[in-house]
This record gives sequence, structure tokens and C-alpha cells, in this order.
Amino acid sequence: MTDFGLLDDLSRWQAGFERRLRAAYDSAGHPPAAVERRVEEVRAAVPRLTVAELTGEAGEVVGCVAVSLDEDEPGGSLTGRIVDLWIDPEHAGQGYGEAARTWAEDRCAAAGATRLTVQLTETEPLFAHYAVRGQTRLRHLAAPAAPAADSAPPRDSAPAAGTGPAPRTRPALTARPMTDDEYGPWLVAGKDEYVADIVRSGSLTPEEARIKSDRDFADLLPAGLATPDHAVVVLEAAGAPIGTLWLKHHHLPGVTFGFSLEIDERFRGQGYGHASMAVAESGTLAAGDSVLMFNVFGGNTVAMGLYDVSGYRAVLEHRYTPLPRETPGAA
Repeated sequence: MTDFGLLDDLSRWQAGFERRLRAAYDSAGHPPAAVERRVEEVRAAVPRLTVAELTGEAGEVVGCVAVSLDEDEPGGSLTGRIVDLWIDPEHAGQGYGEAARTWAEDRCAAAGATRLTVQLTETEPLFAHYAVRGQTRLRHLAAPAAPAADSAPPRDSAPAAGTGPAPRTRPALTARPMTDDEYGPWLVAGKDEYVADIVRSGSLTPEEARIKSDRDFADLLPAGLATPDHAVVVLEAAGAPIGTLWLKHHHLPGVTFGFSLEIDERFRGQGYGHASMAVAESGTLAAGDSVLMFNVFGGNTVAMGLYDVSGYRAVLEHRYTPLPRETPGAA
């Protein structure tokens, strides 16, 4: 029999949790300073966590599980999160992991959560039946160049040295800053595409996705094209626009985050995706960062394929399950 005891003093658990978190992010390829930033972000949420120790039949502590409840989804619905689930290796394979997962599901459902999420740094069979909400893909680039005066990717289609595999032939591609006249239509299209990605992943309804899209774009680009550290550019081939790229430099220490890369439908399948990745990598290095990171939603097989062949490995996987959980054998 497994017992769960809620902890009032989280200090001992937190020390072990932060060690595991650092090791996981380090193994996933985050730069050291980015690892510390990630840990700081999680540490800030510790006061909101509910943490329980698992004890076995002999009363020995065999593991722990920590969950949070957040009212950050559109419409005010609650989302549960498994922040930590650790089983002592000496007790692995004895059903304690399944018991801890079930405890987290039941506790969050009882509190009114409609879904439960978990963030994985490596494959975990315990959550194999959870749906993939998205992945974070990452690639280490060459040593960063001196920061440029303009944070937009340079008008140079050649890949930066050491940026990795490339197709045998790459179409010539240039990038220029987006104009104010282009920004409005791009913003509308970007919000619509974001909604479509969220709905395709299965994590939110269309109505919830629309609320989230409006909120996230407003938070990320409060000053539009003038928002610091953001580069929204138009990709051109032979002087004609063929797509857009949106980067945020210094998203984490040493890390540029790619929020979107869109190639117009009529130009797809012609190698512009690969050429665009080279532009993004050059822009990352020019801004002084050495790592480029993208998120890809579950179900977006085209983007996943592009990141695969471009050398971007999945370092975080975000999974979820609806709540309450289904009872085995239920119709």
C-alpha cells in the first residue's frame, strides 16, 4: 500500500528537486546561465505547490510528487501541472510512479482542473498515453558573433559557420525588417495561425485558443515592431516576399527563441524552409546568442520534419490529459 503525506516544510524536497531540475536541463542542452534562469522561474512558483511524499509498506520514503493549480487558461478554467514526480531508483518498477501520477490526476480533478500537464526532458513511459501538446527544439550554434546594431537577421543567405546540416542546394534568400504597413496584416495572420496550431494540438477549444492568442501576442509585442529584443522580418527571394520570421533575442541567457517561421504556401517545398533556418541562425549569432530554440505544436509534422533535418533536437516535451481521468472500462 502506498501512502501520501503532504509536506508543510518544503525545504528538503526543494533542494533535491532543484538538483534534479538542473541535471535535467543541463542534459537537455540548455546553456548554464539558461539552466539557472529556468530554475529561478520554477523556484518562484514553489509557494503555490502542493508536495507529497510517498511511503511504502514498511513506512520508508520512496518518492515524491508536486502539483500546482493555475487559473491561467482562457475563460478562467483551472489547469493542473505535475511539476515534479520522482521515485527513488531503488523502488523503481514497483508501481509507485503510477500511484503518484494517479494521485496527481485525482487531486487536480477534485480541485476543478479540466486538464493536467507535464513537462518532460526525456522519454517517460509513465506519460506515454498523454497527448503531445508541443515540443521545444534546440540547437547549439557556433561561437556568438559581436552583437549587431540592428537585431534583425542580416541580408545574407549564406549559413553561419558551424550551424549544421544544410540541403545540397539552398535558394538565395534575404531578410529585411518588417514595415509598419506590413505589421497589421502579419499580426492578424499570426494570431489566426497560432489559434490553428493550438486547436490542432488538441489542448484548447477554438474559443479558448482565440483568447489565448490575443493575450499572448499582446504580452509579447506590447510595442509592436518596436518591442525590444524582438526581430520581425520579411524573407525575400529575388526581391519578392516569400515569408516571415519572428525572433526574440536573449529569451534566456545566450538563447534566441523563434516564435514563428512562415513560408507562403505557394513557395513551400522549394527549400526556403532550410534557407530560412540559416537566416534565423545568422540573426541569432549576430545578436550575441549561441543557441536557437523553437516551439512546435503537436500535430505539426511539417515543422517537426524541418527541425529534424536541420539538427534541432527535442529538449522538452509538453504533454497533457483531460480531467477527470477516464475510469478503465468506462464507455
